[in-house]
Amino acid sequence: MKRIAVALVAVLLAGPALAQDWPSKSVRIIVPFAAGATPDLVARLVADALHQKLGQTFIVENRPGASGNIGTDAVAKAEPDGSTIGVSIGGPLAINTLLFSKLPYDPNKDLALITMLVTQPSVLAINSALGVNNVPQLVDLIRRNPGKYNFGSIGTGSLSHLAMEAIAIKSGTQLVHVPYTSSPQTMTALIRNEVQMACLPAISVVPQVSTGAVKILAVSTAERSALLPNVPTLKESGIDVEADAWMGLIGPAGLSPATVERINQLVRDAITSPAIRGKLATQLMEPIPDTPAEFRARINADLGRWKPVIDTAHIRIN
Repeated sequence: MKRIAVALVAVLLAGPALAQDWPSKSVRIIVPFAAGATPDLVARLVADALHQKLGQTFIVENRPGASGNIGTDAVAKAEPDGSTIGVSIGGPLAINTLLFSKLPYDPNKDLALITMLVTQPSVLAINSALGVNNVPQLVDLIRRNPGKYNFGSIGTGSLSHLAMEAIAIKSGTQLVHVPYTSSPQTMTALIRNEVQMACLPAISVVPQVSTGAVKILAVSTAERSALLPNVPTLKESGIDVEADAWMGLIGPAGLSPATVERINQLVRDAITSPAIRGKLATQLMEPIPDTPAEFRARINADLGRWKPVIDTAHIRIN
């Protein structure tokens, strides 16, 4: 019995010790979207920073498809030894449970939440030909012309889709949804007046404002963005809608708490460093590291926010 007790103590002590040695080998960072997408950019910033600090190899691996479900599932099914982590967003971690009849993984059981990474403000943008200058004027115009105006999104069930549906529901207006496959495509449609409005990541819209073709009426975050301080929020503008585009770092369930804590601290230090904070700012993103418990609360808030919108608008993917 004494030998068994000693062995058990050794095993228990080995966990924290191994965690402090993380990473003991190369680490894959799986991104469930294509190279060049915003999550890919963030993953590569994190990978480079960790490589510089720790001297170990960090490989970004893109696994796009199924609204982010394929890559997120690859993280869920990886060995929980710290050699595989992933960057994911609100869709695969929360909203997709409401849109898909079945997922290949359970976000509540099959994933370890490590830390939130960044938030990216979205903006309500319109084609300038609409001739309105603020949200109340836009709502009045839509109300007087139900079903006349189109809005674009980056895909059915995307945050850009749900945000516009929420705006229509809250304002009691009727809009026509036209889905595209990316922010650039949606912006092109907005500039050409094929759609008259869209709620898109700010980085997609801001460079186009100077052309005069589009206007930004509001940001969709709960508070004004420090990166767009002069743009009012939707709530300030009379529409109680909040749409927060965030990214987080995840691992497979079973990742030891000590390893989660070490990765959390290393990544927290990396993304809040002046160098990375500056690079994120150029993409209109801000670092928002937190604890796994706070990460879980963010997911639960998203579920509570979007379920009524999805149910009311009858949005399903399969």
